[in-house]
Amino acid sequence: MPIATTNVSVDMDLETKQEFIQDLIAECDKVLTENSENRCAKYCKEYLGSKEGQALDAKDILIFYKCIKTGLENPDSSLGCYAMTPTSYSKFGGFFDKVIRDYHGDESGIKKHITDWNVEGSDYDVKKLGLDELSMRVRCGRNLVGFNLPGEMDKDERIKFEQRMLPAFDELKKKYGGTVYSLSPDFGDLPNPNIITDEKYQQLVDAHVMFKDMDADPYLKSAGISSDWPYGRGCWQSDDKMRIIWFGEEDQLRIMCMKKGTNLLEVFSNLNEMMTTVEGIDGIEFARDDNYGYVTSCPSNLGTGMRASVHVKIPKLTADGTDVKAKKVCKPLGLSVRGTGGEHTPIGADGTVDISPSARLFIKEKEIIGKLYEGIEKLMEIENFL
Repeated sequence: MPIATTNVSVDMDLETKQEFIQDLIAECDKVLTENSENRCAKYCKEYLGSKEGQALDAKDILIFYKCIKTGLENPDSSLGCYAMTPTSYSKFGGFFDKVIRDYHGDESGIKKHITDWNVEGSDYDVKKLGLDELSMRVRCGRNLVGFNLPGEMDKDERIKFEQRMLPAFDELKKKYGGTVYSLSPDFGDLPNPNIITDEKYQQLVDAHVMFKDMDADPYLKSAGISSDWPYGRGCWQSDDKMRIIWFGEEDQLRIMCMKKGTNLLEVFSNLNEMMTTVEGIDGIEFARDDNYGYVTSCPSNLGTGMRASVHVKIPKLTADGTDVKAKKVCKPLGLSVRGTGGEHTPIGADGTVDISPSARLFIKEKEIIGKLYEGIEKLMEIENFL
């Protein structure tokens, strides 16, 4: 149930603020009775009772509420929180640091993220494992300095962000060609030159080029991330169809490269090249945090913001038509398993699944691609042994 906020505003007095804090704590208790693994509720309760939490002014407590709203409205969440601005992770550090280090497994409490794309001397060609051509994809989530994160954006800022990216897409077109596909009905008083039809949008969704209607996702809806749909949403795709940038999804940008082949370093290096090109464009700077690396809306993607995946056939491990056994085998290997169409989609009829290393934070980019190769090797050893 949403918490009543009728009397809550930036002008609320101390008594009203304290009542609101107590309401939030009570809601955390309620959520924890349903799901004791809800990190948002667990650490929110601690935070609001702490010196830092009690010191939040009316404006900050309202922003913090937006950060945790999805976890309270969706008790089944395991994380249940999103940052609203690039500085949320430091502003509400007493809360987010505990959530982040719990989720990412840092018991030391002192790790700092280090970025490193250098794969010189590495050889990750799956032909050495006896595999043929695979569908490979690597993507990174990024957000820009100077803008709120998607959960805190209003319609005007979403339009402004899309307009800000248009010169960047023009620069990318010089190198890779391509087309901008936009869902924004208009740019306020101005027409949108890149708007597409509903039919074209569905074609792009079916081809896994464009993301689905986010407003249907209760977690993103509660967090405000899907607000103002479809304004500020769309993508750019290169002429060769191997490079895509989503804009206006969970993060402001999802930059991705895909290719069918055997050498994992091809798609990894392509992404690194494109990331360098994007950030090299005048006026574009990716938001970073001193402790957590690249800033993302969801704490689960902090650090590298990277997901590197391949489609592999494991018919023996999926003989029952599900990925249950595959997930059980892959978890100790540090791998996540999804359907061929992404999260919450079915596996392929031939036993094809999508696998990727689970780690995002406190791991280097070059280590993620290395772990993907090692994971494929170990997974295929298990599959072939059956």
